[in-house]
Amino acid sequence: MIYAQIKTVRLNAVLFFVPSSLVSTVSLLNSGPAELFLKLSDDPGIIERAEGSMEEEMEQLRRSRSLEGGEFALSDALYFCKKGLESIVDDQVTQRFSSEELASWNLLTRTNQNFRYISLRLTIFWGIGVFVRYCVLFPLRITLAIIGLSWLVIGTTLVGFLPENSVKYWLSEVVHLTCYRICARALSATIRYHNKENRPQKGGICVANHTTPIDVVILANDGCYAMVGQIHGGLMGVIQRSMVRSCPHVWFERSEMKDRHAVTSRLRAHVAAKTKLPILIFPEGTCINNTSVMMFKKGSFEIGGTIHPVAIKYDPRLGDAFWNSSKYNMVSYLLRTMTSWAIVVNVWYLPPMTIQDGEDAVQFANRVKSAVACRGGLLDLAWDGSLKRGKVKDAYKEEQQKMYSRVIVRQNSISLPGLNSSSHR
Repeated sequence: MIYAQIKTVRLNAVLFFVPSSLVSTVSLLNSGPAELFLKLSDDPGIIERAEGSMEEEMEQLRRSRSLEGGEFALSDALYFCKKGLESIVDDQVTQRFSSEELASWNLLTRTNQNFRYISLRLTIFWGIGVFVRYCVLFPLRITLAIIGLSWLVIGTTLVGFLPENSVKYWLSEVVHLTCYRICARALSATIRYHNKENRPQKGGICVANHTTPIDVVILANDGCYAMVGQIHGGLMGVIQRSMVRSCPHVWFERSEMKDRHAVTSRLRAHVAAKTKLPILIFPEGTCINNTSVMMFKKGSFEIGGTIHPVAIKYDPRLGDAFWNSSKYNMVSYLLRTMTSWAIVVNVWYLPPMTIQDGEDAVQFANRVKSAVACRGGLLDLAWDGSLKRGKVKDAYKEEQQKMYSRVIVRQNSISLPGLNSSSHR
């Protein structure tokens, strides 16, 4: 009996110093299978993070400790230690730049690289799958891809010789749609489009979350878009030059891409012509693993015009569509994609959105991003996708320091009236 009481006291002492998020994780692991599945389906990570801003959490903690005045308290450091441990255990940023972990093996790449053998029956199924994917599906997909790209170059080049009229634009759309649909068959893509009444219209700007370069193929299967990008050389350059002959795509030279005003002026001129195809832009600026939506760059929302948000959600169970550009080059990525089982994706067209009175480009971009994340069932993150290859900017660190200083200043302003009244007495 005494030993049990001592053990309980020790356990309570340990739990006093352990963050509540870690305690919830331990209780989750000790729960039953049904309860575990329900909790995991509702929780995006292994850390149960508190909702709300730093100012709200800090003020709540200081009130719970009955701290008077707005001076610094040593116990405030525990909040930052807790946030640091949460980031170490379950980083919300860097894990978005690697493939999504699967709950079970899909007979492709194993999620657990250290576990090689499960059973003889499963190994036989895996061997049959390798034969089907590499010896049957892959040659057919390569053939379809060659046909689609060849038709794109030849068809757009021939259409480019026609005079500027409605017939040329109609033929250009037919060529583009045919090509992209053949390329989608080369990926065994199964696409479901929702709310087609909200499809982007001419003279607008289509913005979508970005997972892979084949996002363009997925969206262009259901309508034509004007592409925006940098001019390349080699095979990509040949395709770009042939496409621009028949359709007003917006290609920039490398020197022009650095000139923000030149890019914005050309895009505004395109949007101002209401007869031109909608511009397709991915405001994140990099590929995310389709579990979240990261910061939308404000440049796309400074152009003006109507924004048509689109949410794209891939099903990773039959094939991982995410392009980890820091790990695979384009050829390796296409090889992995074309040797997977299939690419299953859902596309939601959201109602058009325009900037509101008193709203700047950053606020407008965040509002559109939240709508895309909510509709696609993705996590809404405020982090910049450029962290994929760069370090955290000093501005982010200074913003956290300013938020903490505002907590102290606000509590100082609250406590000063009480001090003044006591001094008068």
